[in-house]
Amino acid sequence: MVRTASTMLPLGTTAPSFALANTDGKTITLESFADKKALLVIFMCNHCPFVKHVAEGLKSLTDEYMAQDVGVVAISSNDAEKYPDDSPEAMAKEIVDRGYGFDYLYDADQSVAIEYAAACTPDFFLFDAEMKLAYRGQLDSSRPNSGIPVTGEDLRAALDAVLAGQSPSADQKPSIGCNIKWNEGSEPDYFNPQGTA
Repeated sequence: MVRTASTMLPLGTTAPSFALANTDGKTITLESFADKKALLVIFMCNHCPFVKHVAEGLKSLTDEYMAQDVGVVAISSNDAEKYPDDSPEAMAKEIVDRGYGFDYLYDADQSVAIEYAAACTPDFFLFDAEMKLAYRGQLDSSRPNSGIPVTGEDLRAALDAVLAGQSPSADQKPSIGCNIKWNEGSEPDYFNPQGTA
């Protein structure tokens, strides 16, 4: 399994805007989270083994922090024609099966992923109340078959810091996962075809 790492968008970057449909067909925008204490944007998909590995822990973490007024939104940008397991219909089933409490949006033209410089699934971006990037990187050190339990410790530490009005440590480790499945001919400059999985 070849791994792709986060691009590590510069800290302090303002959250790029988006307006995408969720699995119920409702348009969710960046402004939907304007009154939240923080916003966690997760690029993920259904079929990726890295996402499957953390799914249960991700549900637990997001439920916990959404109850503390953190906005959470997940975005799938994968080419659904080549990867039908990641289609909007499959996303609607996934959100029910996993019991996720956040909106799951489909980025059909992949423009939002490119704006965020998202590279892998899962890829995490945490913004503070001013919508400035405070953390980007791994959920924790666990990977499929690593034997390390999924705790979410890295992302939890960042969330706790932001909620306390502090800056997370700048020593942030990239998330690792499968590459986003780009539409042919639409690959961004930062895409590394050697890093496909």
